[in-house]
Amino acid sequence: MQVSLSGIRGAHGEVFTQGCPTREVLDHVLSKWGTLVLLALTDGTLRWGELRREVDGISEKMLASTLRTLEADGFVRRESFPEVPPRVEYSLTDRGRELMDRMLPLMEWIAGHAEEILAR
Repeated sequence: MQVSLSGIRGAHGEVFTQGCPTREVLDHVLSKWGTLVLLALTDGTLRWGELRREVDGISEKMLASTLRTLEADGFVRRESFPEVPPRVEYSLTDRGRELMDRMLPLMEWIAGHAEEILAR
C-alpha cells in the first residue's frame, strides 16, 4: 500500500489545519507513552502490573491516563473480571492491531537508527 502526501491532502486536506481531529489522534497515538503502551500490547494481552513493568518509567497516573485515552479512541480493550483480587486485562482492539501493523515498521526503523541519530 503506497501512501503519498498528495493522496493524504486530496482525501484529508484538513490534516494541516489547526483544529483538525487528526491532530488530537496523532497526539494520543504518537505520544511517548501512547506509542510505548501500544507497542507493549502488540504481542498480546497484559495486566496492569505487566504493562507497568513493560513500559519502564511510566507513572501509575500516566499509565491510567494513557490507557483511558487509548480505550476511548478504540485502540485498547479493557476487560475486567469479577474476581478477588480484581483482575483487569488490556489488549489491542482490531483498530489497535491495524494501527500497529502500520506503526511497527516505523518503530523498527527508529530502534535501528536511534543511537546513530543521537550520537550526532
